[in-house]
This record gives sequence, C-alpha cells and structure tokens, in this order.
Amino acid sequence: MDRLLTGYRRFRREQWPERRRLFETLADAGQRPFALVISCADSRVDPGMIFDAGPGELFIVRNVANLVPPYAPDTAYHGTSAAIEFAVRVLKVPEILVMGHALCGGVQALLEGPPADASDFIAPWIRIAEPARQRTLARADVPDRQLCCEQETVRLSLDNLISFPWVAERLASRQLRLQGAHFDIRSGQLSMLQADGRFTAASAP
Repeated sequence: MDRLLTGYRRFRREQWPERRRLFETLADAGQRPFALVISCADSRVDPGMIFDAGPGELFIVRNVANLVPPYAPDTAYHGTSAAIEFAVRVLKVPEILVMGHALCGGVQALLEGPPADASDFIAPWIRIAEPARQRTLARADVPDRQLCCEQETVRLSLDNLISFPWVAERLASRQLRLQGAHFDIRSGQLSMLQADGRFTAASAP
C-alpha cells in the first residue's frame, strides 16, 4: 500500500496540476472514449501506455487472456459482457480492439492446465478458449504453439463479439469496427490482425 500511496502523491504533485482541467471537463461532460480495448490483466501489458492514451480516451476491459465469452444473458455474473454492453450500447464506441500478448499466463494455463493452487476460477474461465486450443493443437506446422494460441484467442474473442446481437447490429450498420492485435512484451512490437487472418507488424517510426 505504501508504494500505491507514494505513486498517488507523485501523481498529485506532478501530473494533477496540468491535467486538472481535463479531469474537470470529463467530470462535467462525461466520458466519450474513442475505443473499447479488451486486453489481458497481465501487469506487463498496459493499453493506456501502449497506445499513449490519456484519461477518457479508452474504455478498457482487462481479464485473464483477453477473452470475450459468447453472448449468454442469464443470472450468472458477466463482468466482461457487462462492460462490453456499456461501451457499445451506452457509450457507443466506434472501435473495439481485442489485444492479446506474448508470454500470456492465461494461454499457458489453457495449453498446459491451470496452476494447482489457482483453479477455482481460472479453469472454468479459460475453457471459453477451448476452441482456440483445439485449433492450435490441430496445426502441425506451428513452430511456436504458445504464440499461435495467443493469436487464436484473439480471433476467438472477435468471433464471440459478433454473437452479441447489438454488436452485430452496429457492425452491419457500419457504426462499429472490430480489430485484433498482439503485443510482444520483449520487443514492444504490436502486430495487427489482417483481413486474410495473418498478424503483421504495425508500422512504427
């Protein structure tokens, strides 16, 4: 907690004075993010930093392995689905980006099984991505199974997004665009999912 409070004091001292007006505007006018980013909860992957975005610009949902479950309105708890609904139906974001990343522990658990001391929720959660695991294991030409499965989870989450009727409606009316990406922690390289299904490096200076 000491490190958190030290960081807060640094924020108040160094950043708050120059951003105070921005926060006041966001408080008065509300948020209007230009994109929903669905990313992994991994502490090494910060969408705000990667995309150099400021407060109010991105609506970010983070969970284990950046998974989107299929549309399933019932009485269970659906934190990710609720956030997607809010972003799409209330905030009306024009873009949704699903971003996977290298060295993803959730994908490792999907391929090798969850850690023995962390199976209460991780095991059922990552079962969402079982089709991604099956597609990965079915490919004999894959030199890096972990990377392949990380990319497959992005494709799967994009497919699951389309199962939400109000996502599909906004896609059909061209009010919404979906995009996939993969971030390499070691190199800092972002790769974007192309129409032909391949991930290619995003241009950078």
